[in-house]
Amino acid sequence: MQAWQVHENGEPSEVMRLAEVERPTPGDGQVLLRVRAANVNFPDALMVRGHYQVQPPLPFTPGVEICGETEDGRRVIANPALPHGGFAEYALADAAALLPAPESLDDAEAAALHIGYQTGWFALHRRARLEAGETLLVHAAAGGVGSAAVQLGKAAGATVIGVVGGAEKAAVARELGCDAVIDRRAEDVVGAVKQATAGRGADVVFDPVGGEAYTQSAKTVAFEGRIVVVGFASGTIPSPALNHALVKNYSILGLHWGLYNTRNPKLVQHCHEQLTELAARGAIRPLVSERVALDGAAAAVQRVADGVTTGRVAVVPQNGAAA
Repeated sequence: MQAWQVHENGEPSEVMRLAEVERPTPGDGQVLLRVRAANVNFPDALMVRGHYQVQPPLPFTPGVEICGETEDGRRVIANPALPHGGFAEYALADAAALLPAPESLDDAEAAALHIGYQTGWFALHRRARLEAGETLLVHAAAGGVGSAAVQLGKAAGATVIGVVGGAEKAAVARELGCDAVIDRRAEDVVGAVKQATAGRGADVVFDPVGGEAYTQSAKTVAFEGRIVVVGFASGTIPSPALNHALVKNYSILGLHWGLYNTRNPKLVQHCHEQLTELAARGAIRPLVSERVALDGAAAAVQRVADGVTTGRVAVVPQNGAAA
């Protein structure tokens, strides 16, 4: 079979190589899946660069999120068991963690319903307890995780403000349903949020960016608001001023979704059921901006690493169905 492999860490376009390899053999509790679609996530780029908190042994095949097909023909969503990731014709996954792919979504959309939407759901509902009528501020609102948070916020009855970088991404955020969109390249984010909220600020802030975005979050969060720290796409991990959280009465919440797979897997299943129901009634639909063949995976990972994509980029192997 064909699979992308990383033999040394570096930039995806330079170190990812497409090779002919043997199909992986399932270990205890694992299953072999034919990859129907694999979505590119920012952690894929971090793993290739050697900067992710979990680093598979070299050589490895990246690709942490797929829609696959079991040997008995079931269409499922899975996180591949690295080092046998999803940018290949076949991947391995833990049998106990397989989730049924929603019938309302095609392969690329089904794969995209997993990490980004699970992250958004846990951040907004489990950690921040977002309520209808509250204001939600989403950084990187046109990205893979941010676009999911926007849709989930709207489905929950919140007023959603999206922060993006550039006019093209601003247009995408508006199409996603943001009630207000702020282009950080052309506007003062803090001033624009305060204007949009009549000076009150946002009740919940969804921050997958870190760096300057977190500084803006702390300045724009409302009294008794909640900032959910989801990641650091900017490459800069902020150091919060806890005295500021004290005097302004807001909460700083962390969200590492992957921990729920080991600490509370039943909640992951419950979340998937909620997401499947929302997708079935059209309240959410993953934004898949590009579908590329397997030979385009390295370039796709590089584009995601460079922050120039919107929504999700899906890799659809030639043997996979793009239902």
